Amino acid sequence: MPWLLSSQVEHRSSSSQSQRHCERTSFSFYCAVREQLPVWLLEDLRGMEVFSWEDGRPRAFLPSEALLYALVHDHRAYACFLLGRFSVSALRPPRCGFCHLRSGAPHLAVAVRYDRVAILGMVLEALKDCPVQDFLDNRGGCAHAADAGKTAVELAVELSRPDCLLLLLAHGAPPGGLDAALQRLVSCDAADRRRAQRCVNFLLLFLPDPPALCRLQAEAHRWQSMLGNEVFSWLCGLAPPPLLLQALRCLARSGPDQITALPDFLQLHSRQ
Repeated sequence: MPWLLSSQVEHRSSSSQSQRHCERTSFSFYCAVREQLPVWLLEDLRGMEVFSWEDGRPRAFLPSEALLYALVHDHRAYACFLLGRFSVSALRPPRCGFCHLRSGAPHLAVAVRYDRVAILGMVLEALKDCPVQDFLDNRGGCAHAADAGKTAVELAVELSRPDCLLLLLAHGAPPGGLDAALQRLVSCDAADRRRAQRCVNFLLLFLPDPPALCRLQAEAHRWQSMLGNEVFSWLCGLAPPPLLLQALRCLARSGPDQITALPDFLQLHSRQ
């Protein structure tokens, strides 16, 4: 750019070099987490050698960014350390690279997308003394986010992540998305059907009242065979909830482990 002064050229060149250095250190750190290096070494790297580029200058790599890396690569020990050491601040959303806003609950979305059930449990446990509903109700932050417009529950239904869904519901997430779960159940292939069925079952356990779903009565025979007569009748408002459903609801509210430990013949789909 010939119209720039030499000092400006030097400044831009220096900024470009600094930015590239930040990108290299961030990528090296990403690889270190991927290789499951020890927690103490990762924290030494994050605290002294890893930088991010923001607002035209380098800054320290945040615990919340490190936690996203730990989620992607299922580094449970590092996730446990970050949540134990930094608590809710480890869940602070990083700024979007496009609009520079901080919004959404990216850690919940990443945990669901990668099916990181163990770390999701740690995250929800860290939120127990905070306004957890703000995280659970959040719809993915700004429009540039990968899962913008979706709650963690909706994403779990869309991707058929039953274990993540049960954890979210047991910690107070609204049991929305039954219609989408039913749609997923009839559209998925045979390999995914069991997981989609479990998502439907878990939503049923936490629904306070059956929603009005016109599609059920319009295709009654089809849905009776998929849901069972008792659940179908309850969803259509023709009968009270089945006794098994009521018993499982009490069990589900005492903790997700109580439901997942049940034998297969006590699951809702066993009554079909």
